[in-house]
Amino acid sequence: MSNKVAIIASNGGLFDAYKVFNIATAAAATEKEVAIFFTFEGLNLIHKQAMHQLPMPAGREHFAEGFAKANVPSIPQLVEMAQEMGVKFIGCQMTMDVMGLAKEDFIDGIEVGGAVTFLEFAKDAAPTLTF
Repeated sequence: MSNKVAIIASNGGLFDAYKVFNIATAAAATEKEVAIFFTFEGLNLIHKQAMHQLPMPAGREHFAEGFAKANVPSIPQLVEMAQEMGVKFIGCQMTMDVMGLAKEDFIDGIEVGGAVTFLEFAKDAAPTLTF
């Protein structure tokens, strides 16, 4: 069985972020090597400004109160936790170029690479998940 978990984050909403970072931190807590490839709207999850204002799905605004009552960490807190646990963050170079974004637009500690960079990590990962 593989000791790697590969995650593709291609969506940029609040629920997407919780899915990505919940799985990533849970895997890292079980001593798995974890990498997340952020592409398209998924780049919002590690963008310095966007990560603080991720959209809640329409009609689901009531979840905000539930997150607060359950003491669920914020996305910036989960990002920090994941990095502290050794989760590797890879920002998609092609998508960044298309969107006119630079590495400086994102949190510190990310790697910028293409699909080949991610595939090299993911080639022997199990599972590989997409959100």
